[in-house]
Amino acid sequence: MFTPSTRESTMTDHVSPSKDKLVADLRLVVADAEELLAATAHQTGDALAALRERAQENLRNARHKLVGLEDDVRIKAREACHATNHYVHEHPWTAIGVAAGVGLLVGMLISRR
Repeated sequence: MFTPSTRESTMTDHVSPSKDKLVADLRLVVADAEELLAATAHQTGDALAALRERAQENLRNARHKLVGLEDDVRIKAREACHATNHYVHEHPWTAIGVAAGVGLLVGMLISRR
């Protein structure tokens, strides 16, 4: 049966911390945006400009990290596709059996509705 290689599991481990960091960055952007909105209701001038600059910088950082994360996911998906293709060519009858089993299971679940 197919087991992921060390490289694939390392890549999965690498993507997870990136997701966590992206979520933290996006939360920071939201917090800054909320602070900016609160500040615009009561203040004008230097404080508002500093908040806007900080929010824009955090948004640029979050966008940059999101692009990097998308690239990582795209690479991981491509590697998984190649690994699946290789496995199917090496073990065609096993792949046919698994596909038939999954198809049967999905068919049974759909017919229950």
